[in-house]
Amino acid sequence: MGRKLLLDKAHIEGIRYYDTYRSNGGYAAAEKALKTLGPDGVLDEVKKSGLRGRGGAGFPTGLKWSFIAKPEGVPRYLVCNADESEPGTFKDRYLMEFIPHLLIEGLLISSFALGANSCYIYIRGEYAWIPDILEQAIAEAKNKGWLGKNIQGTGFDLEIYVQRGAGAYICGEETALIESLEGKRGNPRIKPPFPAVKGLWQSPTVVNNVETLAAVVPIINIGGDEYIKYGTGKSTGTKLISACGNINKPGVYEIEMNISVEEFIYSDEYCGGIKNNKRLKACIPGGSSVPVLPANLLLKTAKGETRMMTYESLADGGFATGSMLGSGGFIVMDEDQCIVRNTLTFARFYHHESCGQCSPCREGTGWMKKVLQNIEYGKGKMSDIDLLWDIQRKIEGNTICPLGDAAAWPVAAAIRHFRDEFEWHVANPQESQTRNFGLAHYADPLPAPTPAAV
Repeated sequence: MGRKLLLDKAHIEGIRYYDTYRSNGGYAAAEKALKTLGPDGVLDEVKKSGLRGRGGAGFPTGLKWSFIAKPEGVPRYLVCNADESEPGTFKDRYLMEFIPHLLIEGLLISSFALGANSCYIYIRGEYAWIPDILEQAIAEAKNKGWLGKNIQGTGFDLEIYVQRGAGAYICGEETALIESLEGKRGNPRIKPPFPAVKGLWQSPTVVNNVETLAAVVPIINIGGDEYIKYGTGKSTGTKLISACGNINKPGVYEIEMNISVEEFIYSDEYCGGIKNNKRLKACIPGGSSVPVLPANLLLKTAKGETRMMTYESLADGGFATGSMLGSGGFIVMDEDQCIVRNTLTFARFYHHESCGQCSPCREGTGWMKKVLQNIEYGKGKMSDIDLLWDIQRKIEGNTICPLGDAAAWPVAAAIRHFRDEFEWHVANPQESQTRNFGLAHYADPLPAPTPAAV
């Protein structure tokens, strides 16, 4: 059984409430941080831990914190990004719903380290029932002296506020989130200046997602040096994975990042294999915006090495033969799934969610959706495949925020790895309406890599 740091107490009845959480070791890390380590000590432990942002980009958390500007007399803010809107991702929801005090404690420790006296949880509009759970946990923590003025007699003050979003995917991007939090339309800002210098109300701000901030608690409890013993290489600690799709056991899993993709999909401890004894065709390992991989490139790298559930291994080969761990939204597709239809579904989503600020994204996402619709519904031409490739290439890297990239990458990967399926749709417009292309060669063993010339 893999060791757990975030969900180790999730099974305890009543862990949602303060008394149960406290009696099971809750707020011990906050006590240690406030009374023993101090702000610099907390930052040192987070740096030592190698914790990488769990929202998608995987940027080192301690390094991000160290960037925050500290001008005299200017307030600093911590913003918790709970706008979890990446299709296929639902692990932050699990933490907030079932162990809210873990997040509250993480916010307290992180705010203390950053010198922030106000903290905001920005939560997506669709999570309509979760703000009430968070508000209750905040009230309990405040009632017990863990929030408010002079916390536990240390002289540190902190207020945590919950802000509901209106259900916009774009507000998962940190500067669009800040704009929305200020009461404006959620349009991303041009960077620089970065939020660490000028963020919320033009003040220094750090934005981290729910899982990242919750992970600060076990780091302080066990220490950064112990935390790096979990996982492997630069993929330290544990990671929450939202597993869904054609698997026997969908759900939220906490893994040590030292297991293989094959073990994660097929072991009884995790996904339990492909549903209905079907074969694996493809997988999107990190949420809908990362490149899809066919089965043979998912289980093995192009170099023939076992693909591991780490940031480095899933990215091995770049986008030519690899993908990203991203937010951990692990979407599994069996042999009956249609890649063209799935790609159209994502393209429709990104077109709908584009804020429209940048022309390449505003126009390009719409064109990709229209071209994919033609191919999927039997009206496509062979030239449409190259047209799609051209459109996504002109979106990627040409927008203020990463939504353009998020829309382009799935289309690029689908064409790169499944071009023959697109061509089959075009060549067989009537047949493609009644059956799918199937597994084809996507699970065939890859040819052995050619030895490098000496």
